[in-house]
Amino acid sequence: MSSGDDSTTAYQTIRGRNYPTIRQFTVFLENRVGQLLEVVRRFEGTGIRIVALSISDAAECAFVRFLVSQPERGREILERAGLAIIESDLIGVELPSHGQPLLQICTALLQAEINIIQAYPLIVRPRGVPAVAVMVDNTEAALETLASKGFRMISENDLKDDADE
Repeated sequence: MSSGDDSTTAYQTIRGRNYPTIRQFTVFLENRVGQLLEVVRRFEGTGIRIVALSISDAAECAFVRFLVSQPERGREILERAGLAIIESDLIGVELPSHGQPLLQICTALLQAEINIIQAYPLIVRPRGVPAVAVMVDNTEAALETLASKGFRMISENDLKDDADE
């Protein structure tokens, strides 16, 4: 993957390192009181933080999408719990402090004919800057487009903090 210029890409392609996407876990839960609490409690005492969360409620089930500070360990915890999960790659994008940052992101992706499938804010602020997680229909093209427009991407390493180590 290139970053839109002729230089070599500095990204490491090993998952959980500096790969320019962040992993989302989607968990399917029964639509019953306390189900979300049971999932969130699984991370208690592990040093893993939930850094973004989105819930889509339906009549019989709920889809809980979240990002965690340590995806490899987070996946292990969810798998040991026997939960049905889907893992997806999202793009983390820092929001610039000027203008209408969401308008700028949407415009850049529209100009490249890239569809946004889902988006939600991060609870934490990597490097102290607000950010969003975005799922698109063409991740590589979106990364290149946003980088060429001057947006800064967030890697999984950016979601960690000293308490996670």
